[in-house]
Amino acid sequence: MQGISEIQKDLSSYTLKNLAIFAMFFDHIFAVFVPQDSLEGVALRIAGRIAAPIMCYMIAEGYHYTSNLKKYIVRLVLFAAVSHFPYVWYFGLPWWQATSVIWGLALGLIALAAAKREDWSLPLKAIIVLACCLLAVPADWNYVAILWILFFGLLRGQTEKQLLSFAVIGILFHIIPSIREIGWMQSYQIGIFLAVPLLLFYKGRQGKKSNVMKWGFYAFYPFHLLLLELVKMIVSA
Repeated sequence: MQGISEIQKDLSSYTLKNLAIFAMFFDHIFAVFVPQDSLEGVALRIAGRIAAPIMCYMIAEGYHYTSNLKKYIVRLVLFAAVSHFPYVWYFGLPWWQATSVIWGLALGLIALAAAKREDWSLPLKAIIVLACCLLAVPADWNYVAILWILFFGLLRGQTEKQLLSFAVIGILFHIIPSIREIGWMQSYQIGIFLAVPLLLFYKGRQGKKSNVMKWGFYAFYPFHLLLLELVKMIVSA
């Protein structure tokens, strides 16, 4: 009975990751198979905006819980490399000009790890964080993901400040630039705020845990893009 009560009161990291994957999967379908200059295209992509904020939050949490930071970083960099070509193939992007959000997540973890080093000077930390932001420019969600991970991690335990920084970064560096550059078709970006109540229900509980699940979350990203690319090829044939 106690376990049921806990599930009703909070969301585990396992549940949040699954919600992010589910939202991302359908967002990627709508991004390619539904005209983006239509009202339907805008409306259908609102819910999918929760994926990136949740992923960034979970990376910051992962930094706190990991027993081997180096392996964690290597794992993210590895899957960023594996996911690169499926990402550019599916979205029809030049392979040298864009890459997936996984690269941004890896750089965000590096930036957070640098910022948390007590034996490094502030200028050195600032240089590394800036370098990570610049390297993340070609990635989906670019340096926004770096800043979210950084502040989620630095302000851990201070929920109100975490969410305030999330909102300020999201509005100033993502929503406003997106709408200014492309127009009303990017108004679905306000969907990032749907992640707020979900994050508020997270109280630090990790939930189900196994190596299969740990690697499965990473493997799903390139796999689902390859699957959707296959579907796209069949539909357009």
